[in-house]
Amino acid sequence: MNDELAFAPAHALGAAVRRGELSPEMVVDAALARIERLNPVLNAFVALRADAARADARVLARRIADGEDAGPLAGVPFGVKDLENLAGLATTHGSVPFRNNVADSDSTQVARLRRAGAIPVGKTNTPEFGYTGFTKNRLFGVTRNPWNVARTPGGSSGGSAAAVAAGLVPLATASDGGGSIRIPASYSGAFGLKPTFGRVPRGPFAFRDWIDTVCYGPLTRDVTDAALFLDVVAGSDPHDPDSLPRDERPWLTRLDELPDGLRIGYSPTLGYARVDPDVRTAVDGAVRALGAALGRPVDLLPDRFTDAGFAWAALNAVQLHAELAPLVEKHRPEWGRGFIRGADFGARLTAAEIGTFQRERLRLIEEMVRVFAQYDLLLTPTTPTTAFAADGPLPTVIDGEKLDSPIHAVAFTYPFNLTGHPAATVRAGFDRDGLPIGLQLVAERGREDLLLQVARVWERVRPFDGWPREPRGA
Repeated sequence: MNDELAFAPAHALGAAVRRGELSPEMVVDAALARIERLNPVLNAFVALRADAARADARVLARRIADGEDAGPLAGVPFGVKDLENLAGLATTHGSVPFRNNVADSDSTQVARLRRAGAIPVGKTNTPEFGYTGFTKNRLFGVTRNPWNVARTPGGSSGGSAAAVAAGLVPLATASDGGGSIRIPASYSGAFGLKPTFGRVPRGPFAFRDWIDTVCYGPLTRDVTDAALFLDVVAGSDPHDPDSLPRDERPWLTRLDELPDGLRIGYSPTLGYARVDPDVRTAVDGAVRALGAALGRPVDLLPDRFTDAGFAWAALNAVQLHAELAPLVEKHRPEWGRGFIRGADFGARLTAAEIGTFQRERLRLIEEMVRVFAQYDLLLTPTTPTTAFAADGPLPTVIDGEKLDSPIHAVAFTYPFNLTGHPAATVRAGFDRDGLPIGLQLVAERGREDLLLQVARVWERVRPFDGWPREPRGA
């Protein structure tokens, strides 16, 4: 797959296929050839449907020849995170007990992408049930960052991020329960958007969860692709009672309608996070540059926000144990050690403790109410560090100082899962080792349009280019 095709944006590929300038077979074959060549180094994809994808491309080519509307993502190959169903392949959740859990239907998100003409080529790697910020599991092993294969692309959507950053596919599905879109996007230099809770349907469900922190969304190299992705997959779905109605106007048509007079606040630490000096320098510079590009002042926020990291971890542990309780003992030797410790912790929590965590969460929500009464946009670093070792563990020391909590390795992302606000990450710059650094954008609930518009401005100021054409350090 030549570089021009490998790193072409999804919207451009789809348009070229619809115009007849590229055939669906050519685009899919090129992606599969690049995956075959680079995936042994990256381990981004853990299962492929190569023959089925080629068959899908042939069917699409016939539809185009017959004059049918092939959809805005016609012939665009994409990856599906292995926490989500893709018919005919196992949804393993990166977990040994689920290695033969073959899906008989697509998730709603995957089905809608396919309806728009996109062609799934396979499943991307994830830590076991998406439980940590780097991508490694007992079933498929370690996924590596194309910017430096000794480093992680993050988690839990690490396989999707590595695939997008390395030019294996132009977009991939992802999910975010505590940063799992934004962390890997930051570490991989990509654009990642966690929508408002409920914006993208998550069904059909195998287990009806109730902790409202997990969102589905896109990982792309291009803001336009993320807007198009959202236009295709968002909207209510009867399988998901939390899903929101479709927005009145497509996000794609509003990308250049940035409102005047934006009020912007910046919190470099949220009052409790330690930040690597390279990250702080790059993000401070990006905040100044973004303010200048928007023609607006940026206020430094003095607030110390509630650190609800332990509450976030505990609430999710309770739900995880509830989901897996019938299988925990039967498969105990097969679970990853850290993962099963988390599930066991969830089993021990009491109703009173859960109530305490929910009250702590509410304090954070009320603090954000006050922030967004004053500001339209909140800026923070996306992660306190750049990508760490590919097989972990999470950093426990930053700039020579021990973190107050293990969860502070991802201190900036989980707050907005607890509050439900949409958040995105753009590339702020690079550290001294050439690894990407992320700037997080947060807006009021329902304002994905604003995040996409501001990210579009930033993309023009600092284009997301210079992708690793070959995995570095391989």
